[in-house]
Amino acid sequence: MLVLLAFIIVFHITSAALLFVSTIDNAWWVGEVSFGDIWRVCSSSMNCTEISDATYQGFSTLQAVQAFMILATTLCCIAFLIFILQLFCLEQGERFVLTSMVQLLSCLCVMIAASIYTDRRQDLHDSNWELYTWDGGYGYAFILAWVAFAFTLISGLMYLILRKRK
Repeated sequence: MLVLLAFIIVFHITSAALLFVSTIDNAWWVGEVSFGDIWRVCSSSMNCTEISDATYQGFSTLQAVQAFMILATTLCCIAFLIFILQLFCLEQGERFVLTSMVQLLSCLCVMIAASIYTDRRQDLHDSNWELYTWDGGYGYAFILAWVAFAFTLISGLMYLILRKRK
């Protein structure tokens, strides 16, 4: 059981790390001469522009992606704290249900954020930024967001299965 708990702790910390990296790093979209994320857009000369209402017509869409990614990261960290508390405080059979629910909410939030970004990516391509070339593809931070979705889903399901184990 200790090995299983250690594995789950490492898996959960890995999920949180993936969420932090995908939320913070500037590689959701990578082109030949520019790259961008949910916070800013940079040219290859490292001339970065913050994405704001004045520069981007789909700013409210990116605000939703930002909010859901921050919420997913926060919920994942809260789920880990709840896991540690429940590990020592609750009886067998009652453990990890709340942790599982919070982790699955985190999973839902990252799925919504990545789905919105995937769906609305064309809006950014059609915006009025002449400075940046949008030819390219999804970057590794975007892919990490989807990997974090899978990890948080598996983690949430593991907590449900683990609740009955001794």
